[in-house]
Amino acid sequence: MSKSNLTTEYAEKHIHSFLRSSFLLCLACLAIFAISCKHISTKSGETVTVKEVYYTCSMHPQIREEHPGKCPICQMELIAVPKSSMKEAGEIHLNDEQIRLGSIHVDTIRNGTIGDQMVFTGVLNFNQQKLSSVSTRVEGRIEKLYLKKTGDYVHRGEPLYDLYSEQLNNARQEYANALEQQKVIGNSLINYGAIVESAKAKLLLWGLTEAQIARLAGSNQQSTTTTFYSPEDGYVTAINIQEGAFAQEGSAVLQLADLSTLWAEAQVFTTQLSSLDKNCRITVRIPDLNNEIIRGTIDFVNPEIDPDTRINLVRATIPNLNNKLHPGMPVYIIASNTQHHSITLPAGAVLTDSKGSVVWVETRPGVYLIHMVETGLSDENTIEIKSGLKQGDMVVTQGAYLINSEYLFENGSTPMEGMNMSKN
Repeated sequence: MSKSNLTTEYAEKHIHSFLRSSFLLCLACLAIFAISCKHISTKSGETVTVKEVYYTCSMHPQIREEHPGKCPICQMELIAVPKSSMKEAGEIHLNDEQIRLGSIHVDTIRNGTIGDQMVFTGVLNFNQQKLSSVSTRVEGRIEKLYLKKTGDYVHRGEPLYDLYSEQLNNARQEYANALEQQKVIGNSLINYGAIVESAKAKLLLWGLTEAQIARLAGSNQQSTTTTFYSPEDGYVTAINIQEGAFAQEGSAVLQLADLSTLWAEAQVFTTQLSSLDKNCRITVRIPDLNNEIIRGTIDFVNPEIDPDTRINLVRATIPNLNNKLHPGMPVYIIASNTQHHSITLPAGAVLTDSKGSVVWVETRPGVYLIHMVETGLSDENTIEIKSGLKQGDMVVTQGAYLINSEYLFENGSTPMEGMNMSKN
């Protein structure tokens, strides 16, 4: 055999050896890869590799782990879920059955006309400027109360209570004695006229009327109790003392309310204040009185804003003709404004709480993403969207609250947690 043939044979043997070693190495790598990518079945029956799943708890879906184990909250075994089903923050997936049962309706954003009026939900309250408190001006014991239940109406000058007061009885006797001395002796030696006027001034200061003081002059026998009368017309809203109780000077006996006018008060979101004309005419609608209409004007807007709720107080004073209105009645306050074109949504599409307002937008069939929005004017049916949406967005107009509840059930937290609460 020639030298060249030996060389060729030697080379071929080494090449075969190298190829066999490479093949075995590839087989080993594939085996290792197969072991590391073990196939598993998820809860839905889908077969995926370990690298394509994460582990969560069926009771606490907010738990997401890379490895199997137990739920740190309830200690249940974690289940494998395909990573392809992971949602971005604030997103929820609904199937056709859920959409049908929840009556989820979606509509496309487009411009609308709003601003002819703003409607606020409010309530009737006492006009605080028409409230009065009847208090004792001298200490003593309440011998009799003429009004014993709230809701009674009292006219100006009607008796309210009888008071036994030694201090007051002494002052009444001093006045009567001064009058008698003035009649008998006159003012030749002592100025009894000044003494009489001083004693009378004290009795007036302690709440006696001119008529009561005049009766003291012509009476030899005086009662041990003194009757006090109502200074105003009004309804009794509170009785603060009982018969037989001792009252200190300044003790509140009862509260009176003049209901000839009432306050219609409404809570207004700060985003609506800039669109509210403080000098506009308003209409107050009373649902409990067959939607009776009463007209008035806004006379107070609270300058202080509650930082937690971001709402403000708006108030109008309205007349109470025939005393048909009562504090506590619900009302609608309707304010007129100039119409303008803007993005509008049905009132039920916008969810509002102390953190702000949100809507659900359909990004693709069955997939919904929460959006922060800034709201403006509103009426009974529509709400203006000032920012956060654009024309063409597909917004959930019916069933937004149900989507919110489903998100909370699936994730264990509200969709607004962790969101940027600044304006969009």
